[in-house]
This record gives sequence, C-alpha cells and structure tokens, in this order.
Amino acid sequence: MTNPPFIVTASLPPNIFAWADALRRKHYPPERNHLHAHVTLFHSFAPSLFEELKAVLPRFAAEEAPIPAQITGVMDLGKGTAIAIRSTGMLELRERIAEHFHGSLTAQDLHEPRLHITVQNKVTLDVARALQQQLATRTEPRDFHFPGLELYIYRGGPWELVRSFAFRGRVRA
Repeated sequence: MTNPPFIVTASLPPNIFAWADALRRKHYPPERNHLHAHVTLFHSFAPSLFEELKAVLPRFAAEEAPIPAQITGVMDLGKGTAIAIRSTGMLELRERIAEHFHGSLTAQDLHEPRLHITVQNKVTLDVARALQQQLATRTEPRDFHFPGLELYIYRGGPWELVRSFAFRGRVRA
C-alpha cells in the first residue's frame, strides 16, 4: 500500500480496554483479527493530511479533560457484535475535529458514528445473535472516561500507532 490512510480513535482506559480486548480475542475470527479493541472516530484521513493531523490533534487533546462515557449494552452489527458506548462529549469533540477538516472527510466519515467497540465481525447471523444474547446478560452499564485520542496509519491489516494524545484539560465539576 503506497499511500495508506490515517485513522483516529478514542483511546480506552486500561480496565475497559483489557475487558473489551479479551472479548475481541475470544470472539473475533482469528484469521481476521489484526487489531486490538478500539473506538473509531474517523476511518480514513488522506495521507496528505498527516502533518496537519499531527499538529491539530494535540491542540484538541490539550483543551479536553478526560471525556465521560458509558457502556450501554450490546450492539447488533448484523454479522457481528459490538459493545455500545454513549458519550455526548466525545461526539462533540469529534464534531469539532470534523469541522476543522471540512471538505477533506470521506463519505463514511461525514456521518456521526454510533460509538462502539467491535468484538466480533464477519460471522454468520446465528453466531452473532448467539453472542449478542450471551453478552446481553453479562454487559452492565458502566461509566468510564476516554483518556485521549490515538492516530494510526492503516497498513492493510494491522494498524500502526503513530501517536497518542492524552486529554490534558481541567476536569469540570
């Protein structure tokens, strides 16, 4: 891949990451599981935006305190399963980043995402529904805070972490 795109995710706190990543390792088809648990905010920034991303993302992160979020349950992805997340603050930050890059977003990234962590994908409907039923009884609402943003380069399968940007703003009362 000569000019791979860049991906922006919301980083997860260690306890949520460990739990979700264990689910992903257990339930994602191993031959296709090249990634760790993550929450994608933007799927594809053009390579030409790399320097701007490296300059802009730390500025946004410096202004933000860790952003409140809540695991709300299980999400049906059709032939997959995800952990659903609600976070008004993360969607607001994502909108500010989208406004900054207005005119440069792909069609997929023009729409506000349904925040989630994919733990299974590209399986049969029956396999997905079985996991959704299983997780529905075990997945309780859980509050947490997103600690920052991450910038990755897409390498065909695995993603390569370019840099993490911790939220450094003051926590609001």
